[in-house]
Amino acid sequence: MATPRVNPNCRLEDQGITGLGNVYYNLLEPALINAAVERGEGKLGLGGAFLVTTGAHTGRSPKDKFVVRTPSVENSIWWDNNKPMAPEAFDRLYADMLEHMKGRDYFVQDLFGGADPALRLDVRVVSELAWHNLFIRHLLRRPEAAELENFLPQFTIVNCPSFKADPERHGCRSETVIAINFDKKLILIGNTQYSGENKKGVFTLLNYLLPEKGVMPMHCSANHAHGDKNDVAIFFGLSGTGKTTLSADPSRTLIGDDEHGWSNDGVFNFEGGCYAKTINLSPVHEPDIYATTSMFGTVIENMVYDPDTLELDFADNSITDNMRAAYPLDYVSNASEDSLGGQPKNVIMLTCDAYGVLPPIARLTPAQAMYHFLSGFTSKTPGTEVGIVEPTPTFSTCFGAPFMPRRPEEYGKLLQKRIAESGAHCWLVNTGWTGGAFGTGTRMPIKATRALLAAALDGSLNTVEFRKDPNFGFEVPVSVPGVDSQLLNPRETWADKAAYDAQAKKLVGMFSDNFAQYADKIDEDVKAAAIG
Repeated sequence: MATPRVNPNCRLEDQGITGLGNVYYNLLEPALINAAVERGEGKLGLGGAFLVTTGAHTGRSPKDKFVVRTPSVENSIWWDNNKPMAPEAFDRLYADMLEHMKGRDYFVQDLFGGADPALRLDVRVVSELAWHNLFIRHLLRRPEAAELENFLPQFTIVNCPSFKADPERHGCRSETVIAINFDKKLILIGNTQYSGENKKGVFTLLNYLLPEKGVMPMHCSANHAHGDKNDVAIFFGLSGTGKTTLSADPSRTLIGDDEHGWSNDGVFNFEGGCYAKTINLSPVHEPDIYATTSMFGTVIENMVYDPDTLELDFADNSITDNMRAAYPLDYVSNASEDSLGGQPKNVIMLTCDAYGVLPPIARLTPAQAMYHFLSGFTSKTPGTEVGIVEPTPTFSTCFGAPFMPRRPEEYGKLLQKRIAESGAHCWLVNTGWTGGAFGTGTRMPIKATRALLAAALDGSLNTVEFRKDPNFGFEVPVSVPGVDSQLLNPRETWADKAAYDAQAKKLVGMFSDNFAQYADKIDEDVKAAAIG
């Protein structure tokens, strides 16, 4: 295999990683696929996609993620949400991992986290698996060949799935570990093949580093009107709420599907690709995403396929509900060339309400927007995390608590500032259940969600009649062209109205109980927007 360019003064041995077998730097997609096939890591699929399974871990392992507790980060990490690891335990972990790695072949990618050259993070990813290198090459941003000659990583990720941690020796919970050391600028990942840990590690780094620069890091997708970078919409939401599907609107230009920053100059994508859920993916409803599943180099993760024809089964969730496709942004026909946009005109907060209480869309004041951002209510959907087998209602602050190293109020105030300065309209969109809770009702029709979003983005939704929701206090449209009016009033979709009222009361109580933790750290206008 040919070795593309690498900074001759910054090879792994210059970073203290020595004694390895062959080290392959910055291989391109064809070479990475050839290596992965030759090493038996997976199978070449239709169109040159790469088919792989990840074994026991088919989702993230948030309970196995740690931040090394050093004096430099002691007062800035949200320790209630981030498990601490002692520096000495990390040193033992790193030493033992390096010893384990000796004699084995590794793959290295030097990449950028962030489309804005002034704000990007230079990241080196060292992978035991060739296909992990392919995955992260898709998901982060790829330097030009000439840029690699002087590339100096600001952070390095070492991913070694064959390494098993020792909880007693390494200060972790199990044999699986994700450990972030901000002082040593290292992330160590062991005993999991789930590729999403790589990209979420970078997201966590940016979530810590960017607020110091006044930049709002966001777990959101984003798009803009064709030909108008100043008509930007951002879509907050956890996995399974529809961020990827709803932002991939062929009538708009896709900036990115998952992770972005919002600076004085506007919105920029952190990533260079997409990591889309593929369960029940439809060539009718999601044609662009569907098409990527048979394109060269797309990583197909944990999907069942016919052993003879290699055709993918989008309905078979016997491996996991969290089946995925990872592909570069330019595989999407309407993707932005530079992944940059102006200031948002619309801020959409996506939630998947398993209680069947919330309306399909609601208009929020800026204070209500911060309230719902800090609440981060949704339902974790099956497969996105280990142990989630049915929709589980949860409050994940900032719509991304697992990736938030700092206290949520810090992000909330940044968002409030950005909304105030941009004058963006704010919306809460429920892609969850209607007509009853999970198990009784049905999922919100995607056709209705798309119609409501289109009306919000083109401004026509601001001209319709609104009513004040008696439970949550936000405004809900009474009727919207092309949308069943009954759908806009969730109570009317339930056969048993008393049961709806009981569910609504229960959910309001959950919101109120959850928000109590922020009451002494937020401004009075947000307190006034609180529910219950």
